[in-house]
Amino acid sequence: MTSIPELTPWINGAAIPAGDRVRDRVALPFTGRPAVVAVQGTGPDLDAAITAAREGFTRLRALPRHARRDILSRTAEGLTREREPLARELAESCGKPLTQALGEVDRAIMTFSLAADEARRFGGEMVPLDVDPRTVGYTGLVHRFPVGPISAITPFNFPLNLLAHKVAPAIAVGSALVVKPPPQCPQLAFRLARILADAGLPAGAYNVLHLPIAVAERLATDPRFAMLSFTGSPTVGWHLKQVAGHKKVALELGGNAAAVVHQDAGDLDWVAQRLALGAFAYAGQVCIKVQRILVHQPVYQDFVDRLVAATARLACGDPLDPKTVVGPMIDPAAADRVESWTREAVQAGATTLLAGRREGTVLTPALLAEVPRDSKVSCREIFGPVSIVAPYRTWDEALAAVNDSEFGLQAGVFTHDVNRIFQAFNRLEVGGVIANDFPTLRVDNYPYGGVKDSGFGREGVRYAMEEMSEPRMLALNLSR
Repeated sequence: MTSIPELTPWINGAAIPAGDRVRDRVALPFTGRPAVVAVQGTGPDLDAAITAAREGFTRLRALPRHARRDILSRTAEGLTREREPLARELAESCGKPLTQALGEVDRAIMTFSLAADEARRFGGEMVPLDVDPRTVGYTGLVHRFPVGPISAITPFNFPLNLLAHKVAPAIAVGSALVVKPPPQCPQLAFRLARILADAGLPAGAYNVLHLPIAVAERLATDPRFAMLSFTGSPTVGWHLKQVAGHKKVALELGGNAAAVVHQDAGDLDWVAQRLALGAFAYAGQVCIKVQRILVHQPVYQDFVDRLVAATARLACGDPLDPKTVVGPMIDPAAADRVESWTREAVQAGATTLLAGRREGTVLTPALLAEVPRDSKVSCREIFGPVSIVAPYRTWDEALAAVNDSEFGLQAGVFTHDVNRIFQAFNRLEVGGVIANDFPTLRVDNYPYGGVKDSGFGREGVRYAMEEMSEPRMLALNLSR
């Protein structure tokens, strides 16, 4: 009988013995088979990890920029060497279709490479002080210093690249971390620990603990952390911000992204294919998945027909099959919730354009129309393979509909009128506007985050480095 691997707390550069700690069995989302046993960290383990992070912070911040750059570059090289097994682990552990899992590994490689580049040039600026007669002859220098040890909490849907977006910028500025990976698939955070160690990261600069909720809340409340970086649900994120005290907080909390398709969008087949992919790839378990599709009335029926056809062609099922686009939900409870929300919308009057089916944890895509505004599939984050379609008459009406949401992460607009594009850019209450592509687009060097209930602060390597550091001013009187 094959033994199930154990993941034990990684503290101060090494895995510690499991001992008599509580063990959690983690199942694979597609098959339900046991994947690993995750050993719970305890309160004393967290204390040890914080102590290690404080010492690791001292070691890391003392390294010159070229040394931190080299660690980041070697990490990217290590990820590259392990690209195939990492992608397979992603596909199995979180149900991400294999081609998309390969894409996530590639993006994590890019994230560490970008951080390596930024580590060389991120620093500060010279500020002119002779704007005031009192300080003629003075020189002003601003330098950015790392804030200190950072606690990081990551979600299941991008367990490698969203982790990279916390780890790589922290290393680049010289900050150490204590990481709580997602309980549904903690494996990638522990694999990254060994890659970082092999890359020469100082002991204590990266610590990983699988924690129960009661202990995990200390990642927000413990004053020895200088910052909390959280990606996950709005309910948890805003609660942690409330209890975080004086530390810095960065939150990325998701949304219900809208895409607007105007009559001048061009190739409607291409637009339909992109929106089908943005809505249903990875079973819609993406915070910028296409949830609301607003279509200009003159092309509404034509576009809906194309969208239904494009969606129906998406392959569903085994994430290890290279043809699969829509894999399983992360667990049966998530599939139950999506089914329940869909039934509620239909019972409230929504029309089914494409009915979803269920087999185990796999839900095939569902498209709904005439959905009441207060239905959960409309106003909340579905985080599953369901999207809604609605017509609009004017561009102003479409922009107002996009803004009619408690969320504001990203939005997509399809039009070849540059004036409309800039109207959307100026008026949409979101963190990012994507013109002529789906709102599911994210490039790892741009500022990423949202407004309203979608979050607080920005990620994207250089922008995360700004969040993880603080400016300090030096005014030099050189006239004496």
